[in-house]
Amino acid sequence: MGLDLEYIDGQTPIDEEEKEGLLIETISTKAELDEFEQLNIEEALQWVFGKKFKPKQLFTENFICNLHKRMYGNIWAWAGAFRRTDKNIGVDKYQIPMELKVLCDDVLYWIENNTYPPEEISIRFKHRLVSIHCFPNGNGRHSRLMADIIIEKLYDLPPFSWGAANLTEASDTRTIYIKAVKLADQHEYQPLLDFARS
Repeated sequence: MGLDLEYIDGQTPIDEEEKEGLLIETISTKAELDEFEQLNIEEALQWVFGKKFKPKQLFTENFICNLHKRMYGNIWAWAGAFRRTDKNIGVDKYQIPMELKVLCDDVLYWIENNTYPPEEISIRFKHRLVSIHCFPNGNGRHSRLMADIIIEKLYDLPPFSWGAANLTEASDTRTIYIKAVKLADQHEYQPLLDFARS
């Protein structure tokens, strides 16, 4: 039984080779996949809960990959590993490690120098991370969780609400989110900031 996935606006298709990394053979639809992924993500949230982090711990390739593996490791064999294929968005697959290093260095500088307010640092990091598109799948959810960890664990502020909706399903809320991400591509971050707190 193959994995039959239908994608909505803004979702990156999973290549056939990547589909072979599915660890639960009974999953055959997008709804089933979303359900299993959500259960795995809840395990990752439990791991994050109650932990304290320092900026130099968070902004490393190791932490970023480990968080992805904790979010998706029960579902995908490649969880936590950089993608090996090029996608319709994101940097060239060979540029991922370097682009991620630059981003991590940038955010450490922003934090040390109070370059932006805490919420803007979180959102700018989230946006750049999803733009790099490190992994075959789950980049949006992973980058949103990273933003929540930054705002909550480094600044002791409430996590973002992200429109208080399931952003993996087609909806008006997802449309607003995708539009805000595209505006951030043009260096207009306020709509994404507003959405994160809506």
